[in-house]
Amino acid sequence: MSIVTDGASFRKILGHYPTGVCAITATQQDQKPTAMIVGSFTSVSLDPPLVAFFPDKASTSWPKIEACGGFCVNVLADDQEALCRALASKDPEKFDGVPHRLSPRGAPILDGALAWIDCSLHAVHEAGDHYIAIGKVHALDIHHPGTPLLFHKGSYGKVAPLL
Repeated sequence: MSIVTDGASFRKILGHYPTGVCAITATQQDQKPTAMIVGSFTSVSLDPPLVAFFPDKASTSWPKIEACGGFCVNVLADDQEALCRALASKDPEKFDGVPHRLSPRGAPILDGALAWIDCSLHAVHEAGDHYIAIGKVHALDIHHPGTPLLFHKGSYGKVAPLL
């Protein structure tokens, strides 16, 4: 039995659980799009429809998204690793040239994403070194058929077909 005593051990052990990868997008007051990448997205409630993700308190993108009062969750496809890496960067111009259209509430829906979920910011709670950001779902749709981008043991991957 291993006892977790530090963040590196905790991350290594939890890395054995694969997660989907989502881009959280929003449009700032100056109409400039912004984004962050999360591997911690989940449904919360069916009635009312709520979803959540867990931004790091040290994130420089989260305050921009939070200030927008809403966001769009883009479920990334397994061929969008390069886009994922670009949107995860600290580059202030990371969204330049990223093809997208706007959701009903005005947040970017990324071209090629599998699905999108358009939300208003419902609540934010502190949780250790992260926040729990809860969104109220207003619209959602399947954007493109395919399989999701996964993150597992520190690497990106894809769903393998069952034989």
